[in-house]
Amino acid sequence: MSLPALQSMVDPFGRHVTYLRVSVTDRCDFRCSYCMSEHMTFLPKKDLLTLEELDRLCTAFVAKGVRKLRITGGEPLVRKNIMWLFRALARHLASGTLDELTLTTNGSQLPKYAAELRDAGVKRINVSLDTLRPDRFKAITRWGDFSQVMAGIEAAEKAGLAIKLNAVALKGVNEDEIADLLTFAHGRGFDLTLIETMPMGDIDGDRTDQYLPLSIVRARLMDRFTLENIPYRTGGPARYVRVKETGGRLGFITPMTHNFCESCNRVRLTCTGTLYMCLGQDDAADLRSPLRASADDALLAEAIDRAIARKPKGHDFVIDRRTRQPAVARHMSVTGG
Repeated sequence: MSLPALQSMVDPFGRHVTYLRVSVTDRCDFRCSYCMSEHMTFLPKKDLLTLEELDRLCTAFVAKGVRKLRITGGEPLVRKNIMWLFRALARHLASGTLDELTLTTNGSQLPKYAAELRDAGVKRINVSLDTLRPDRFKAITRWGDFSQVMAGIEAAEKAGLAIKLNAVALKGVNEDEIADLLTFAHGRGFDLTLIETMPMGDIDGDRTDQYLPLSIVRARLMDRFTLENIPYRTGGPARYVRVKETGGRLGFITPMTHNFCESCNRVRLTCTGTLYMCLGQDDAADLRSPLRASADDALLAEAIDRAIARKPKGHDFVIDRRTRQPAVARHMSVTGG
């Protein structure tokens, strides 16, 4: 499919949308306690976009000025034939219309796919890892195998992929090993990004008790490390420091204590073709209908333009200690991590 002339997507607040996160499945081989219920009801397979449709949608966004694509899930690598999509999207890297194709993964499938990802043009990946303790890892992920994830990280290293570790800071769960995660990551040459837990979806528990402000985490780390602010950006919401003692980078994603909406350049596409213009809002646009209504992309392009015109100024995340209800009803695995 040939790309039309590049257009830029600018929202009502003058922000250029150049980054698309694409959830290719809501399914996952883990059941992380802060992300989803242990007894999830997943979408019927008939409701999912085909890989060919996902490729067409991503291509439409690239034609409109998206420069970075991140493939997410659920766990993206459990989607059947997922490497077809990576290989298809790689043509935009080859043509220069796309700067980066990457993914966020729990690492479980990397022993199988790391080399193929590199061959498809993926240069760096994010691996979610909240603890270095196998027993704690099992408690957090419920179904996860720590040794399998470690093997996946080693496979990604061997393949030459740059790795960033993502850790959700959880009060009373892993807050005592944040420093250990930092020294582990930097000792292997990885960046580490810390993330505040977000109030999304019913997870069979009380999330308010897990919330740990990263301002507290940062203050604790400063008792042991020297944190130097740096202008480094990856296109996402993290704000980075350099840790003087290790030489490595440490990122903070703080949707609760300090939101990053003023510079938001992202939209999220679900595996059913729903576009969320903001992670923390319920407003969404149906792109599946215009996608399937016509063989050309005119209707789809119009639907994307209308959606970007509704992109809000900021999110509504708040930890509601009165009702203890999530700020957004859908699970993170539905929207894409």
